[in-house]
Amino acid sequence: MKKMKVLLLAATTAVLSLGAVASVSADPVALATQRGCMACHQVETKVVGPAYKEVAAKYKGQEGAVDMLAAKVKAGGSGVWGPVPMPPNAHVSDEDIKTIVAWVLTL
Repeated sequence: MKKMKVLLLAATTAVLSLGAVASVSADPVALATQRGCMACHQVETKVVGPAYKEVAAKYKGQEGAVDMLAAKVKAGGSGVWGPVPMPPNAHVSDEDIKTIVAWVLTL
């Protein structure tokens, strides 16, 4: 019985550790898809919103671009890329938004 408890504890620890690793090293493309970003944006092609490569080119080398764009993604808005507004993304964590924005800026 004691061996069973030790094995159960080891298995639980392993599963929890895997979960922590998965969240830290989240694939930004999968994250953007899960959070609904890819419904309006694509990497190469303008859909409803601009292509991510267009965003990267516009903000390339700008200091503070990640924080500024993350705030825009969180709050939503319109006018920068045309008349169609981007809805606010208050349901997405700040960490996830920054991960996605940092990835976009690498394109």
